[in-house]
Amino acid sequence: MPRIPAVSTNDAGFLLKLMYRYAAKRFGAVPEPMAVAAHHRKLFRAGAIHELLAEKASKTVPASVRELAVYRTAARLGCSWCVDFGTMLQRLEGLDIDRLKDIDNYATSERYTRAERLAIGYADAMTETPVSVTDEQVAELEAEFGRKGLVELTYQISLENMRARTNCALGITDQGFTSGDACLVPMPGEESRVQA
Repeated sequence: MPRIPAVSTNDAGFLLKLMYRYAAKRFGAVPEPMAVAAHHRKLFRAGAIHELLAEKASKTVPASVRELAVYRTAARLGCSWCVDFGTMLQRLEGLDIDRLKDIDNYATSERYTRAERLAIGYADAMTETPVSVTDEQVAELEAEFGRKGLVELTYQISLENMRARTNCALGITDQGFTSGDACLVPMPGEESRVQA
């Protein structure tokens, strides 16, 4: 349970209710960080718009690489909500979530490509305190993804650092997107189980 309560649907205004409905339809449930952030309407709206724009803009780096780097960041920071939600997003992208069990061995595991290894290592270096990114890492990533891809990957890892740290500070923990009955979002190709 978060350190401050989520804004309930009953207490939400018209626009917030519409946003809750959209989120519930897309994800199977209203994400708790969204419902907690709703206490500050202006920051909530800014955050929602930012998330949508960042999602639409991030198309240079392959989804498998981007999502692994974001997942790794969440796991390193101990954000169980982000790990739960990120696993669901990877599943919805049709990505192999079983290999997440081996992410701690990414440097030697055959389950990860060279590009994925570079991105996961970069996520580790960006998430450490202090940041430990090297010139060599940046050069390798630029060679792999180009400057645009490097900026995109850096941005997404930074964004996940903010999300995970915010959720941890506010006591927001996993919501059940990847296990049990709480996960109403279907696997790719499955018939929708989301109730309107």
